[in-house]
Amino acid sequence: MTNRWTPERRARQAEAIRSWRPWERSSGPQTMVGKAVVSRNAFKGGVRPETRRLLSTANQLLRHQLEGLEGILDSSSS
Repeated sequence: MTNRWTPERRARQAEAIRSWRPWERSSGPQTMVGKAVVSRNAFKGGVRPETRRLLSTANQLLRHQLEGLEGILDSSSS
């Protein structure tokens, strides 16, 4: 089934969008959840890439926690 847009309607819509310029107001995802969702936009599938992604994320979280623990230990030993 076609969308039945005539060339004239398509041209009017293109001109309207160029006048609205919505791409100038686009700010992308703001929250961590939104960023996580769009980070998967190019994901094609497969177990190995997904496993690598999960391990990388877990490694980053553990590294962040370790830095926090090191800060606590450093301040308590002083």
